[in-house]
Amino acid sequence: MPTHPWEVAGVVPARIVSFGRLPVKKTILAATVAVLALSAAPAFAQDKIGACLITKTDTNPFFVKMKEGAEAKAAELGIELKSYAGKIDGDNETQVAAIETCIADGAKGILLTASSTSAIVPSVQKAREAGILVIALDTPLEPIDSADMTFATDNFLAGELIGKWAAATLGDKAASAKIATLDLDVSQPTVDVLRNQGFLKGMGIDLADPNKIGDESDPRIVGSDVTQGNEEGGRKAMENLLAKDPEINLVHTINEPAAAGAYEALKAIGREKDVLIVSVDGGCPGVQNVADGVIGATSQQYPLLMASKGIEAIAAWAKDGTKPAASEGKAFFDTGVALVTDKPAAGVDSISVEEGKKLCWG
Repeated sequence: MPTHPWEVAGVVPARIVSFGRLPVKKTILAATVAVLALSAAPAFAQDKIGACLITKTDTNPFFVKMKEGAEAKAAELGIELKSYAGKIDGDNETQVAAIETCIADGAKGILLTASSTSAIVPSVQKAREAGILVIALDTPLEPIDSADMTFATDNFLAGELIGKWAAATLGDKAASAKIATLDLDVSQPTVDVLRNQGFLKGMGIDLADPNKIGDESDPRIVGSDVTQGNEEGGRKAMENLLAKDPEINLVHTINEPAAAGAYEALKAIGREKDVLIVSVDGGCPGVQNVADGVIGATSQQYPLLMASKGIEAIAAWAKDGTKPAASEGKAFFDTGVALVTDKPAAGVDSISVEEGKKLCWG
């Protein structure tokens, strides 16, 4: 995959309104007129295309990189970008408020990684009815066509790759593995379900309802717990599942921060060397964790590309109403995935850690 030379985005200075030393009545009148004028005018500059980026959080490195990609492409194309984020993964309320702000501001497009893939849909519909192009990044909405388009990893394939790699790595022991899955949230957002179910399929486990986590009957599955996609959540979830069965030897995690937390919980009981952890994301810290033996293998995504392609789509929509098209045979625009490991397994395509470091989140 080619790398991209990104530029640093500029900052738009805030406007300052000053009334000077007017008499009290004139001051009140002037202030009232100024407030009305500002509230009536779109928040985005008239001569620029306005766009919004709304992520699940602004702390997860995945979304930090996504923001970098959006800002760089927006600066390149002369688009005025405003960014918003939930307080934590799962914070739907803040994302709803952000969409309302973007509608009021006269944005031409919204890039969204939804915390709640179904609860956010009415707000997305409202934005689309206002003529705003809405593109889901990374996480498909429910249903997927609630957004104008989705730019994402094939998350089921990402999970399936690490599942196949784990099965091949364990060999004969895969048939008696004790598996823990460290997922995202009790609401089971689409990205969570896709990665979990892909992993289980890769391990050769029969899926009951492929749209649901936790209804499988395979005795190898010890259980699942949620992490909110962060390190502390991963540590607590791993502790909970180890209390259920201290002999767990294979762990799937929704992302690499959760994997790092799981590793710390295992290390605390001296089991970090004999439990195989697999994950999804492929960020630079995560790839380093593969190099360090914290994670056995991870499926690498490209959030910077998702965001930059999203900004390009908003520019095209603003210019002539063109909407982005899905990848052939899919309901979304596939931004690619690659398995990263220094322990390749027969029959499973992968790239080395060194290659993963060069591509991480590009």
